[in-house]
Amino acid sequence: MHVTLSGAWRLRGRVPRIDKVQRALGAVRGGRDARLVLETGSLDAWDSSLVVFVLALRELAAHRGLTCDLSALPEGVRTLVDEVPSGPAAAAPGEVPPRKLFTTRLGERTHLLMSEVHAHMHFFGECVQALVRVVVRPRSFRWAEGFEQMRRCGSAALPIVGLISALVGVIMAFVAALQLRQFGADIFVADLVGLVVFREMGPMMAAIVLTGRTGAAFAAELGNMVLGEEVDALETFGVRPVDFLVAPRLLALLLMMPFLALYADFLGVLGGAFVAQGVLDIVPAAYFAELQTAIGLSDIGTGLIKSVVFGGIVAYSGCFRGMRAGRSSVAVGDATTGAVVMGILLIIIADAVFTVIFSTLGW
Repeated sequence: MHVTLSGAWRLRGRVPRIDKVQRALGAVRGGRDARLVLETGSLDAWDSSLVVFVLALRELAAHRGLTCDLSALPEGVRTLVDEVPSGPAAAAPGEVPPRKLFTTRLGERTHLLMSEVHAHMHFFGECVQALVRVVVRPRSFRWAEGFEQMRRCGSAALPIVGLISALVGVIMAFVAALQLRQFGADIFVADLVGLVVFREMGPMMAAIVLTGRTGAAFAAELGNMVLGEEVDALETFGVRPVDFLVAPRLLALLLMMPFLALYADFLGVLGGAFVAQGVLDIVPAAYFAELQTAIGLSDIGTGLIKSVVFGGIVAYSGCFRGMRAGRSSVAVGDATTGAVVMGILLIIIADAVFTVIFSTLGW
């Protein structure tokens, strides 16, 4: 099949459509000698519009199994076209590429899942080794950086953690007050708020707040370091990036989360006391006396155990996504979003597992 190109080819002018050639090739079958020959008639001035049209014809011919002959074209056109590699699997213009088989897509998804699991296991092992090296050789740890991360994770997070925890305590006490008042059991609002705050909501709310605040910051910081090739520079100098960057952040959250959980527990209970006095006319002395009878050391201990694990999850999620971020600004944003989503998901799963374990043990 021969296609003649003639006239002026300008981007500002009227460029022919490829539909006619595509319909004409519909009846042509590919074979050993089947060719699509591009010829030039009275070809005038041309620009990149001609090159784009020739590239589209070349891809169309490759899709139909034809050999595209460009020998009659001007040398400048051939040179520009040769600079663009032709993909044999590219779809023809205007055509939808064939859909992959279900087994192919299943295999690709399985491969991606196994790669993700392997990456998590490898990074988790590196984090454990880094913490062990801190215990064995504490002098090699960057204590200045560790204390700075503790300040950022601890005292700098007190306002937002305190506000959220107090509001959660107010909401729980108000909802409980509306129900308990119907049965004349107003005083038991202290039991409900205390148990829920110390065992569940205090550690969880502190962890979720830190996931959006600190975990996202970790992912953004480390992602920018990957983008700026600072992590590669550390590896070039023989420094382990996990020891230098991840260990201070991980240790800071592991140590600060129990204190933040206790702080969240205190403000949550305080918010409940405010509602109890304002709505149920329960004096603070009676409220806290009932709270002491309902809350034991096991309730406080379960919350502290959860808080340590939640702190490790927040730090792990932020550092994992940050260290695996791509080398672009968009990839850094994706890593930050992924750290928040991953952290909240793992916190919910861990809390469910702890609830089942503690219920089984009778704690």
